[in-house]
Amino acid sequence: MAIVATAGLAGAFTGSPAGAAARTAPLPASGFNQPAAVQAETALTAQTAAALGLANGEVLKVRDVVKDADGTEFVRYDRTYNGLKVVGGDLIVKRKGDTINKVTYNRGASKVAIASTKPTLSESAALAKGAKSADFKATGNKGTLVIYVTPSKPVLAYEVVTTGVKPDQTPSVLHSFIDAKSGALLDQDDEVKTGTGNSMYSGTVSIGTSGSFSMSDPTRGGNNTTDLNGATSGNGTLFTDPDDTWGTGAASNRQTAAVDAHYGAQLTWDYYKNVHGRNGIFNNGQGARSRTHYGNAYVNAFWDGTQMTYGDGSGNTHPLTSLDVAGHEMSHGVTEATANLNYSGDAGGLNEATSDIFGTMVEFYANNSTDPGDYLIGEKININGNGTPLRYMDKPSKDGASKDCWTTTTGGLDPHYSSGPLNHWFYLASEGTGSKVIGGVTHSSTACDGSTIAGVGHDVAAKVWYRTLSTKLSSGSTYKDAREGAINSAIELYGAGSAQCKGIEAAFTGISVPAGAASCTGGTQPPPTGSNLLQNPGFESGAVNWTGTSGPITNNTGRPARTGSWKLWLQGNGSTSTENVGQSVAIPASATSASLSFWIRIDTAETTTSTVYDTVKVQIVDGATTTTLATYSNLDNNTSYVQKTFNVTAYKGKTVTVKFLGNEDSSLQTSFVVDDTSLTAG
Repeated sequence: MAIVATAGLAGAFTGSPAGAAARTAPLPASGFNQPAAVQAETALTAQTAAALGLANGEVLKVRDVVKDADGTEFVRYDRTYNGLKVVGGDLIVKRKGDTINKVTYNRGASKVAIASTKPTLSESAALAKGAKSADFKATGNKGTLVIYVTPSKPVLAYEVVTTGVKPDQTPSVLHSFIDAKSGALLDQDDEVKTGTGNSMYSGTVSIGTSGSFSMSDPTRGGNNTTDLNGATSGNGTLFTDPDDTWGTGAASNRQTAAVDAHYGAQLTWDYYKNVHGRNGIFNNGQGARSRTHYGNAYVNAFWDGTQMTYGDGSGNTHPLTSLDVAGHEMSHGVTEATANLNYSGDAGGLNEATSDIFGTMVEFYANNSTDPGDYLIGEKININGNGTPLRYMDKPSKDGASKDCWTTTTGGLDPHYSSGPLNHWFYLASEGTGSKVIGGVTHSSTACDGSTIAGVGHDVAAKVWYRTLSTKLSSGSTYKDAREGAINSAIELYGAGSAQCKGIEAAFTGISVPAGAASCTGGTQPPPTGSNLLQNPGFESGAVNWTGTSGPITNNTGRPARTGSWKLWLQGNGSTSTENVGQSVAIPASATSASLSFWIRIDTAETTTSTVYDTVKVQIVDGATTTTLATYSNLDNNTSYVQKTFNVTAYKGKTVTVKFLGNEDSSLQTSFVVDDTSLTAG
C-alpha cells in the first residue's frame, strides 16, 4: 500500500498593525490576514491611481508590499476596470514617502480601459470553447467576463474555468481566456501545476508539534498536517500521537509521509523567514496545511484557495515530499503572491525555475547529511527507474528535453523545459563553469558562449533572484526582463562594479540572454526625480519642441502609447530608412547629478536570434561630439514598455541635444516606440 503525501500550504504573513494609525482593511475573500503594510497601502489606492493618471473605472488592489531599510517601497497592484478583473494588468510602483520614482507595467499596459464591456460572444459559446480546448472530460465549467491584456492591447474576454481529471489522474483547473468578440482562444493557464517529487530520505528529524501531541506547529504560523484517510479532497483529520515520536521511515506507516510533508513545510518556512525576512508564503504569518492520502502518486498543495499538484500519475509508491520538492511547490505560492508569473511563454519557464531555485536553496539550508544540498531536482525519486533526477541545473539538457540556453523560441516550450536556461543561470551564477563535486555529486557546466565564469555562491544568487522576483517582475515578464531585474537587484544589494553583480551579469550572458540597459560597469541609474528639463516630454503636443525627421512623433494607433495618445515611433517601415528626433536642453552647471530617462517598446518581424538588422541609438550631441549612450536592435524585442535611465551628469553646464537615431534595413520591420522622456538635474 502506497502512502502519498499532500504537501499543502495556506498562506503566510501575520498582520499585526504597524502602529495605531494603520487602517484595518477587509480580509480577502479567502479569509487570510493582510499584512499591515498591505492594509496601509490599500487605504491609499485611490490617491495612487490619481497620481498615475489611470482612467475612470480603473481601481487598484494591493497584492504585496516589499519595503527596504531606507523606507523605499515596492508596491504591487492588481487592477479592475468597471468592476471587471484585469488579467495581466498588474503593476509595480516604487515609491519613497509620497514620491513615486518608478512604475513598471506588465506588458506596458499603463491603461486598460476598453471601448465597451458588452460582449458579442455568448457566455455559453465561450464555455463550450473552454471545455473543448481542455484535454480531459470536464466535471465543471464556469465563466466570467474579464479584461485580458494581450501583448498589444487590452480586450474584453471570458475567463472560462474548466475542472476535471487528466488521463494521468492528476486534477486540472484550467483557465481559458476567450475573446468576447471574436471567440479566439487568447491564452490558457492551468491552476494545477505539475512536477514530481518524493522523500523518506531525510532521516530522523525534529518537527514542530503541539498539545499532547498533534502535528501542528504554533511557532510557524500553525503549520499543520492532516490525514485524508484515502480521500483526495477535503481537510482531513489532524495527525496525533501518544508519545510525539512519529513514523517509522517506511512507506507502510501512515505517519512517515506526514513527517516528510511536515518537515518540508517547516524547513521552507524557516528558509524564507530567516534568509529573506518573509513571514510565510503570503507574508502574513499564516502557516501551511499539509495533507496525506493513499492512491496515485500526486500531491496537492493548498494556500489561500490555490491548488498545486505534483506527481507522475503512475502510482509511484513513494511519498512525494523530498526537501527540494517541498520547497519547490511552496515556492509556487511565493511566486503567486509576488510576481504572479504566468504559466506560459517565457514567464512560465521563469515560474518553474524559480521553484527549482528555491527548492534547491531549502535543501542547502536544511544542511541535512542524509539529503545534502546539490543542484539536482528530485534526485531521491528515481522517477525514471534508473537513479537519474528529474532535472539538472548544471546542464538542464541532460534530461533530454530542457534547454541550456535562451532563444526566442524558448517561450514556446512546456514550462518544465523552458525553465532550463534560468536553472542554468542559477548554477553558473552560484558555482561558475567547470567541474566540481557538490553534495557528493559531480556537477559540470559550460557557458553557452564558451566563456569562463566564476560563481558568486548560491546564497548571493538566491538573494538577488528573490529581490528580482519580489520587486522587479510581473506576470508577463520575459527572460530579458529577468536579466534587467537581476542586474539592477544586484546593484541595489551589492553595488555596481561589485564581484557579485558582475557574476550575476556574466551568468545571464552565459545563457545567451542579450544585454539590455542594465550593466554592472555603469549600472542603471536610479529613476529621475525633480523637474523635467525636457519640453513636451510625452509628445502629447505632437512634434512641438522636437526637431528631426517628420512623421515619427505620432498618435497613430498602430502601436500603443505608454501614456496618453502620442509617442515617438521610430522605424517600423519594413524598408531601408533612417529617422531621427532630438531636443536641445541646458543642464545647469550647479547640478550635482543629472539623469536621462525614457520608456521604450520594441517589436519586430525579424526572425533571427543572432543578427542585428534594425537599430535605434540613444545619443547625446555636445557640439561636434556625439556620444551613444545605448543601442537597441531587433534582438531586443520586448512588447512591454521598459524604462531606461542613464547618468548624464558629465554634461552639466552645457547645452546638449538628446537624440534618438533609428536605422532600418530593406525588409522586415522593427518598431522602436519611445514615450515619457525625462531629463532631470539634482
